[in-house]
Amino acid sequence: MTTMKTLLGAAATTALCAGAALAEPGLIIDLGGKFDKSFNESAYTGAQTWVEETDGDYMETELASEAQREQTMRRMADRGANPVVVLGFANGSTLEQVAPDYPDTNFVIVDMVVEQPNVQSVVFAEHEGSYLVGLMAAMASETGTVSFVGGMDVPLIRKFACGYAQGAKAANPDVTVIANMTGTTPSAWNDPVKGGELTKSQISQGSDVVYAAAGGTGVGVLQAAEDEGILAIGVDSNQNYLHPGTMLTSMVKRVDNAVYDAFKNAEAGELQTGIVVKDLSNDGVGVAMDEFNAELVSDEMMAAVEEAKAAIVAGELEVHDYTSDDSCPVLDF
Repeated sequence: MTTMKTLLGAAATTALCAGAALAEPGLIIDLGGKFDKSFNESAYTGAQTWVEETDGDYMETELASEAQREQTMRRMADRGANPVVVLGFANGSTLEQVAPDYPDTNFVIVDMVVEQPNVQSVVFAEHEGSYLVGLMAAMASETGTVSFVGGMDVPLIRKFACGYAQGAKAANPDVTVIANMTGTTPSAWNDPVKGGELTKSQISQGSDVVYAAAGGTGVGVLQAAEDEGILAIGVDSNQNYLHPGTMLTSMVKRVDNAVYDAFKNAEAGELQTGIVVKDLSNDGVGVAMDEFNAELVSDEMMAAVEEAKAAIVAGELEVHDYTSDDSCPVLDF
């Protein structure tokens, strides 16, 4: 959180081209598919909400390979999309090169900071939301062992894992936290079979609550948890409905709001450059509660979550952000 605030303070947040002619916005969906039931689908939901409210249209492209990143951005800008919303940290270096070539096009990138005058960067306090679900996991565990399955092994996903471990340790200092990543290439976001295998391995080591932050791979994690009779925690979108009765909660990351806000603000000529931080204080991240998990979450759990949330927002509790120094005080990777 401290790192984000520093970045926010250093970034200019100036209005973009309020007088520019209105154009259709564009959305570039990252690898893993539009309907991954997680990050990408949340973004798509935000775009669809804007369509339903405004009866507007937008351009959309789904990336199928790494090689398409630059070509897709340029093609969408050439078609006149404005703003162009790009999903995923992996697009950061490409956008850094592309944005200067289209000074009259506004870009929004979700999950990465790109410091260009025509780019808005939306980042999330995933470690804060993950801390809350870590509290719940440790409180729900009967074995004293909880686990985490990440997608591609990158600092952003370690940020989820580290926050989760900190929350679990806060609830039970003696809890064991097992963390595994699916792989080191983008295919790790869309390998539900491997996700299921990792989950079963963790269960064999005693885990009875698993948290997935793995895009489409997470679908396999959640399915394996149900098959083996343990609890699971979803991510990004509210995934509680996928397996009622075994989904303890989901750490929601409001990617949908990031896309909706970008489209809406651009339409009003109010889109801004710089860094936008979505955290617990503005409900950018949080814990999903609904009819599908109500019976699994005790009053004691929710009291602990609310207490921790209030302390984090007030600055009384700081959750260590892995990406601030590439380290985690409570978890070895």
